[in-house]
Amino acid sequence: MKINATMSRALNRRLILNHLRKEGPMSRADITALTGLSPAAVTFVVADLMDEALVHEREAVANVKGRPSTPIDINYGSRLAFGFKLNKESINCVLTDLATTALASADIPIADTTPDSIAAVIADSIPSLLDQAGRSETEVMGIGVSIPGEVDPVTGICLQSPRFGWHSLPFAELLGERVKVPVWIDDDVNAFGIAQRLFGAGRERQNFAALAIGAGIGCALVIRGEIYHGSRSAAGKFGHITSVVGGRLCECGRRGCLMAHAAEPYMLDEWERLAGSRISRAGFAEAVETGSELAVAILSDAGSRVGRHLADVVNMFDPEVIIVGGEAVQFGEALLSPIREAMEKFTFMSKPEIIPDWVSNSWARGAAALATQNIFDFQRAPSG
Repeated sequence: MKINATMSRALNRRLILNHLRKEGPMSRADITALTGLSPAAVTFVVADLMDEALVHEREAVANVKGRPSTPIDINYGSRLAFGFKLNKESINCVLTDLATTALASADIPIADTTPDSIAAVIADSIPSLLDQAGRSETEVMGIGVSIPGEVDPVTGICLQSPRFGWHSLPFAELLGERVKVPVWIDDDVNAFGIAQRLFGAGRERQNFAALAIGAGIGCALVIRGEIYHGSRSAAGKFGHITSVVGGRLCECGRRGCLMAHAAEPYMLDEWERLAGSRISRAGFAEAVETGSELAVAILSDAGSRVGRHLADVVNMFDPEVIIVGGEAVQFGEALLSPIREAMEKFTFMSKPEIIPDWVSNSWARGAAALATQNIFDFQRAPSG
């Protein structure tokens, strides 16, 4: 493929921005040495990025020869992105800077999960989030929306979402018509994986798995620094591996899926079955914290099941590490330890470290990363 001047400029921008993202502030000379670009090319690209306020100069410091050197750094506050994580009964909303640092957030209950209603809720939330952060709409570079289901991020189409009953829905286009800014969408676990690749525990990794356990279970794969979507945008559906033939009914309509036998709804159902009483999620979390033998046994069973299947992922793809997120991370080692033990028992050779990395707004920040990643990948285009 012939690379013209425009493409070369875009690639150089991406190269420099990604080095600054990974390494932090550095001088123009250091950028030249690290990237292999000519001093003239670095000077040109840095000047271009400074004109756009995407990078700025930090205070000069003395280098090893005692001469002053002016570090260049990404101006993370120069652009804003919205992230929206769609749940069955609520939308997690966040306004972030380019580093997906939350500047404002909200959880909005929803009763109507029709596409038009969801798009309206998202559009209506934008002014209040901007007001909360004291920022302007002109600073917004884009919106990311994460959806549980199969999503084609290139076309912006939700192929299917059993949780919402959506099929072949051009949601990015639908929302884009309301908000008038670029919109990107993807599966919620892929969005979590992208956020980890950019600014989380996967920042320095080229190959890792991002496992999420909450209302569902998914496992995004980052291969050579990029999310692996598969040939039909259906990769990462770890929770729909058949774990128990003819087992519990899953939300997808099949029986025996891993998520039907290990995700949080299973844990609460198991408590009811074994204890003879209903329990809320908060109540179950409290039971775990106080060391309830029943709660710990339920987590041990669920974690061992997840770990056994996770071993197959390790045997197939050999990730450097496995980063674990999702609400169930709150249960700590009561869940992580049986996952780790079962995974290591069934892996052939590689035994990657399991790293929990989760905060309360990680889902929505992951959605925002669908937009912010485009600052670092100029070959992507918005779908809406």
